Amino acid sequence: MVYGIILAGGRGERFWPLSRNKRPKQFLKLTSDKMMLEETIDRVRPLIPLEQMRIVTGEQMKVPILENISDITEDHILSEPIGRNTAPAIGLAAAHLYKTDPEAIMVVLSSDHLIRPLEKLLKIIEAGTRIAASDDALITIGVVPTRPETGYGYIKMGNLFRQENGYEVHQVSAFTEKPNAAVASEYYYSSDYLWNSGMFVWSAKTILQAIKDCDPQLGEGLDVYMEKIGTADETVARKRFYEEVRNVSIDFAVLEKATNVFTIKADIVWDDVGGWRALERYKELDSENNVVVGNVVTEGTFETTVCNYADGLIACLGVSDLIIVRSDNITLVAHRSKAAEIKKLLARLSENEDSRKYL
Repeated sequence: MVYGIILAGGRGERFWPLSRNKRPKQFLKLTSDKMMLEETIDRVRPLIPLEQMRIVTGEQMKVPILENISDITEDHILSEPIGRNTAPAIGLAAAHLYKTDPEAIMVVLSSDHLIRPLEKLLKIIEAGTRIAASDDALITIGVVPTRPETGYGYIKMGNLFRQENGYEVHQVSAFTEKPNAAVASEYYYSSDYLWNSGMFVWSAKTILQAIKDCDPQLGEGLDVYMEKIGTADETVARKRFYEEVRNVSIDFAVLEKATNVFTIKADIVWDDVGGWRALERYKELDSENNVVVGNVVTEGTFETTVCNYADGLIACLGVSDLIIVRSDNITLVAHRSKAAEIKKLLARLSENEDSRKYL
C-alpha cells in the first residue's frame, strides 16, 4: 500500500514576521487561498487516500493542525517531542508503517512547496512507487533547474537506470550542497545536475535497512522504539528516542552514503518557497516590478515586495529594492539582498525576554 508522509516540522523563519513560532510557514496562505500544508495534502489525494496520509510534525503543532484542516484526525499525525531534522522524522514514519504494513511504500513530501502542474507530479510519483515496489531502491525526485539557484542543493545524475511512466530514472552520482553563484551557473548550464527537491519514494523496509547500514546509531534507536509501538510505553520510548538521536538530515545520514540511490528527472515547476524573495517568482508583478499584497499604495517605488497582513495602510514613496512586511504588531523593512539573513535578526530578538515575544 502507498502512504503519503508529509514533513511539517519546520518554522519557516525566513517568512518572519508572518511566520511565527505559533504560526509556522506550513500554516500560511502564500501560494493560494489554502494553507500550504492543506495544499500538499490535496495535491496527492488523487493517488493517496486521506486515510493513508501521515503528517510528521512537532507536538505543539498537533492541535493547530486538527483545528485548521478538515478530516485530519489524531491517527494521521506523528508528533515529534523535539525537532531533529529529516532523518529521525522519516525513520519515525517508516517504523510505524512497517509495524502495520511490512510492504508499505512511502511518498515523502514537504509541507511548504509550490509544484505545478499537478498531472506531471502525480505521474512522477506513480513512477517512483512502481520502482519502489519492485526494486530495493531509494528514489529522489530531481527537478530540472530553471535558473542558477544558490539556495538549493543539487543532484548529479549518473547512468540511466531505466524509463518509467515516461520519465528518465538515473543513478545518483553525487549530492552537492548549496553552491556559490559561479558553481550554480555551471550546474545550470550543464545537463548533468538537478535540484534536490527533498521529495522521496521508497519502501519502509528499504529505508529502514538503509538507515541501519548508513547510520547505525539511528537504526538501533529505531529498532528499540519500534518494539514499543502500540504499547503503553510508546510515548515514553519516543521521547527517549528523540532525546538520544542526533540532529541529521536524511541526505547526510543515508542518501550520500547509500549505493542504491536513484533520481527521477522531473521537468516541473517547483519552488520550496523559502523566503520573501520567492514571491517575485509566482506573484503577479505590477508595472514597476513590485510585489504588492494587501492594502498598499506605491508611488515611485521599484522592485520592492510590500505585504500588508494587518489593519491599516502601507504607503511607499520613492523606494526600491526593499522587502516591507506588516503582520500583527510587527513591521519588517529589509533590503532585498539581505532577505536570506532574517535568521540573524531573529537571533538578536531571542537574546532578551522583552523581544522574544515577537518570535
